[in-house]
Amino acid sequence: MLGNDDWWRDAVVYQVYPRSFADANGDGMGDLPGVRSRLGYLSELGVDAIWLSPFYTSPMADGGYDVADYRDVDPMFGDLADFDALIEDAHALGIRVIVDVVPNHSSDHHPWFQAGLRERYIFRDRPNDWESIFGGSAWTQVADGQWYLHLFAPEQPDLNWDNPEVRAEFRDILRFWLDRGVDGFRIDVAHGMVKAAGLPDVGPKEGRQAEMLGDEQLPYFDQDGVHDIYREWRPILDSYPGGRMAVAEAWVSSAERLARYVGPDELHQAFNFEFMMADFHAKSFRAVIEKSLAEAELVGAPTTWVLSNHDKPRHVTRHGGLARARAATLLMLALPGSAYLYNGEELGLPDVLDLPDELRQDPAFRRIGESRDGCRVPIPWTSAPGCGWQDPWLPIPGSWAELSAEAQQDDPGSTLNLYRAALATRRSHPALGGGTLTWLDSPRDVLALERSSGDGDTLAVVLNAGEEPVTLGELGLSGEVLLSSGPLPEDGSVPPDTAIWLQPR
Repeated sequence: MLGNDDWWRDAVVYQVYPRSFADANGDGMGDLPGVRSRLGYLSELGVDAIWLSPFYTSPMADGGYDVADYRDVDPMFGDLADFDALIEDAHALGIRVIVDVVPNHSSDHHPWFQAGLRERYIFRDRPNDWESIFGGSAWTQVADGQWYLHLFAPEQPDLNWDNPEVRAEFRDILRFWLDRGVDGFRIDVAHGMVKAAGLPDVGPKEGRQAEMLGDEQLPYFDQDGVHDIYREWRPILDSYPGGRMAVAEAWVSSAERLARYVGPDELHQAFNFEFMMADFHAKSFRAVIEKSLAEAELVGAPTTWVLSNHDKPRHVTRHGGLARARAATLLMLALPGSAYLYNGEELGLPDVLDLPDELRQDPAFRRIGESRDGCRVPIPWTSAPGCGWQDPWLPIPGSWAELSAEAQQDDPGSTLNLYRAALATRRSHPALGGGTLTWLDSPRDVLALERSSGDGDTLAVVLNAGEEPVTLGELGLSGEVLLSSGPLPEDGSVPPDTAIWLQPR
């Protein structure tokens, strides 16, 4: 079932945020046995792979992105036997498994930092003017007066990638997980490991130096030397059978810079965050899609499409409601390349905006008042009180009982069943996944495009982002509507905030 080495080129990958996905032992924290118990649900949803956010040993200063042991499972999530069982069950269902690797920084609980091996981190006698992504100085002073660099929280000291021992360690970490059967890696802060020589000041700058998913050109991000690391990693991936892959989380200043991470001697993919940041307007979506496809063509690799993840508000909230979110989803899933889903988006979950301050755990909230916790609230599985969780680590709104997987299971109009139908159609229709995209003439606030397999199979996609209905006749289209993000009137027009997939005739 897992024989295609190029599976990643048009895969639908589902991001599992383990703390918030499913809890098998009732302690309020999601865990690996919980993920394993829901693999049947993910198989029925129709995903090709899951991506597990960090489950490694960690004091959880930043939700597991502060790793103390890169080769073990935190007891909160289970143990290595649970991971091995998860891999085995997922592969039996035809689901591949991608894991996070966090190479820019470790936890300050990591044995290297605890042992005072400063040459493996970035220490200096005086700080420069670099700022943390989470706010404030990126430097913390230790007892003897030296300072160490942390581009994120103080509990996340940056590793020194000029040190060959650091490079060797991570090559070994990759092999450790590849030997356990993982199908790929999502590389956290893939643009951050190499810093400009001499650690020069950024200099005067209005506002914050950088932010999550920003695009600033800075001396601590997107330095040319980072590509040498990936040229070391690619032969390791290629030495294992089955199409092992890696995808970069890289925040860079241009699409041209992003394309440099992808190629036969570096990484397979890089996240396309521009699509996630697009406005719900036809012009905005089209501009991002055209630019992304053009840059992907330059490197001969498909692009990725993302609408939500663990770092940004869910697209139900960001786009202004469930109708728009469903329409944007149908557009995304029709585009050539691969798509990454975030756990719970298939239920139409919004961000939770009213979490009590004392319960928020995002380190950015404690430093600058910004919080990603609203998109990390645990998934509602049942309609009963607690939604299938006992004392979850973040409270689940009572209104989410109506959005639970149980409540949506048998409702043909539910968001869950829209995702299931879209993924099933995407998998079966020859024009979807790979192939080409051609724009069709359309009114100003409408996107219309044709997808083609190259062998005569076509599918039309229409998204109405305007304020008035649009008829298929206006677009020069006719045929059978295979899927609609919302109800359609009897006259066959496409209402505002609605997308359709049309089989032309």
